Formats: sequence, structure tokens, C-alpha cells
Amino acid sequence: MEVFRAFLKLGLTSFGGPVAHLGYFRDEFVVRRQWLDEASYADLVALCQFLPGPASSQVGFAIGLGRGGVRGALAAFLAFTLPSALLLVAFAAGAGTLHGPTGLAVIHGLELVAVAVVAHAVWGMARTLTPDAARAGIALAALALVTLAGGATAQVGAIALGAAAGLLVCRNGAPRALEHEPVRVGRTAGAVALAAFALLLVGLPLLARATNAPAIALFDAFYRAGALVFGGGHVVLPLLEAQVVSAGWTTSDVFLAGYGAAQAVPGPLFSFAAYLGAVSSPVPSPLLGAAVALTAIFLPGFLILVGVLPFWMALRAVPAAGAALRGVNAAVVGILLGALHHPVWTSAVLGVTDFAIAAVGFLLLARWRLPPIVVVGGMVLAAVVAAHLPA
Repeated sequence: MEVFRAFLKLGLTSFGGPVAHLGYFRDEFVVRRQWLDEASYADLVALCQFLPGPASSQVGFAIGLGRGGVRGALAAFLAFTLPSALLLVAFAAGAGTLHGPTGLAVIHGLELVAVAVVAHAVWGMARTLTPDAARAGIALAALALVTLAGGATAQVGAIALGAAAGLLVCRNGAPRALEHEPVRVGRTAGAVALAAFALLLVGLPLLARATNAPAIALFDAFYRAGALVFGGGHVVLPLLEAQVVSAGWTTSDVFLAGYGAAQAVPGPLFSFAAYLGAVSSPVPSPLLGAAVALTAIFLPGFLILVGVLPFWMALRAVPAAGAALRGVNAAVVGILLGALHHPVWTSAVLGVTDFAIAAVGFLLLARWRLPPIVVVGGMVLAAVVAAHLPA
């Protein structure tokens, strides 16, 4: 309960995205509560940024694991995630009632929010993850692949090619040596977690095809998306779009409206999965769909975190691992840039007014650094006003 109460406060108040969440965690658990020291926290953040999955949620899960064991880890996850997930499920239930010019303008405003947010994410990630010509070239190759081929297979191929290219051209830079072991996990537990991660990644598609069960198909789609997210929460957008929109489970308009709404709630961006589970057609119950999707998208990141923790010091010291990761991170910039074009831009920007609203939203995020909830509210209001102006 101590862990649950601490993380519930953060789940209700942590606006600003993954980087901001890491700052909140440091203030709460390193400075105020002193559950771990500065060096251990820095090492834990480094590990979670190295792995696929939602970095801030993985850090929170690990802090709960270190403080209260498995129950502490689950308490940290539930308390940090449920507030935003419940808000997005409520939005999914109410979105269908938004009819008429004003309701449609609200939905369209949220679609324009997605344009500004993804453009801001691409801008920041490109500056950080493609600082040289080699990595910029990997990003462009990934962009070409996902644009020309499309679909989830192309995105997986872009990640794999990014890793291979990284091994060839991104070997500069030695990883920092670890001084502390942030959370202790036994090697047996780590091996079991890695085996479960791999078994589910390979077995779920086979089980979904063999059974044709809607819940298993939904779990498989979100599990694979969660297992392939490198570089931050926004990268899950193209992966999920390939799974749920391309499969016909929901439409681009509904998808982007939910993504825009996810910018206005506290907590992890991966809570967007709860919204998609609630509006996706394979599962008849919205609450069941939300629970399945939310569990599936977080599970692979937590399994691989527990699996790698016992071996992290040795893995971190291997130069090839860092080189492959640098190539993967460059590739995800290209993947996200492809998503910015389609479906985000092509579905939302339908005229000059839309472009102006999206451009102002981008500048408010990138230059004025306003809180996301303020930008979301302003862009939705602008879209409503624009819808009621005479043609």
C-alpha cells in the first residue's frame, strides 16, 4: 500500500510525457523518500532506455519491485497507469455521442493535436538520435521502407535493418560502466522472464491463427506492438496503427482522436492502448478489450526488464549491443516520420486552416514549451471556432 499510494499520486498528477515522468520519479523516490540513491536511479533509467518498452513505466515497475517485491511492482504499475487508462476508456465511451458540428470539430481538433505532438516528437528524437550522417542515413532508409512497403512487417524489418546497420556504422562511443546494481533479480527469475517474453512473442500469433479467438488476436496485436517499441512512447503510434487500423478494427479518425486525447491525461502514453481496446471491434465488451490491450502492451516491457536485470552489467559492457541500439534508435526516427505522413498528416490536415492550427500547436510545444494539456485545449478550441466560421 505504501508503494500504491506513492505511485497513485504520480498517476494523477504526472503530465508531460516520459521525460517529465522520470523527473517526477527522481523527486519522489530519490530526493524525498530516498528509496534508492542517485547513482542507482541513473543506472536504472539507463537500462530502461536501452530496452524496448515504455521507459518511464519500466522505471516505476523496477522501483516498485525493489521496494516491495512482485506485489510492489504490480502496485506501482496499477497505481501509475489506471487513472489515465480509466479516463481514456471514459473518453472512448463518450466519443460516440459527439455528433453535430461541434462534436465533430472536437474530434478533428484532437486529430490535429496528434499532428503537432508527433511532429514535436520527431523533431526532438531526430536531434538526439540522428546526430551524424550515418544515423541520419539509417533513418532515411527506414522511412523509405515503411513508406513504400507499409504495414507492421515493414516496421519490424526497419528495426532489424537498423540494428544490422548500427553494427556496421555506429560503433563509435563506449558505454558507461555501471557502479551500482539498481534492482536485484535472481538469474533464474531473469531466465524465466526472458523465456516467457520469447515464447509469447512467437506463440501468440500461432495461437491467434489456430483459435480465431478475438481476445487472443487483440492480445497478440498489442503484445507485439509493446515488444517492438524503441525510443519512447510516441513510437508506439505507427506500430499500433499498423495493428488496429490496417486490420479494420477501428478507423483512422477514431484512432487519431484517441491519440490526441491521450496527450491531455496524466500518466503513461501507453494508456492509449486502453482506449484502443475499448473501441476495437474484435472484442464485444469495451472494458474487456481495454483490459486485454492494456495488459498486453505493458507485459513485454516488464518481462524483458526483469529478464535483463541480472545480466545488465555484462550486456552493457558489450560494444556491439550499444552499436545495434544506436542503429535501432535511428531507424525508429524514420518509422515515426513515416507515421507523421500517414496516417497522422493525411487523415487530419485537410486544408489551410488545419495546417495553421497544427503549426501553432507544434510551436507551442517546441518553442514555448507549454504544458501538453494547455496545447490540447487550445487546439481543440481553435478547431471548434474554425468549424463555426462562415465558409
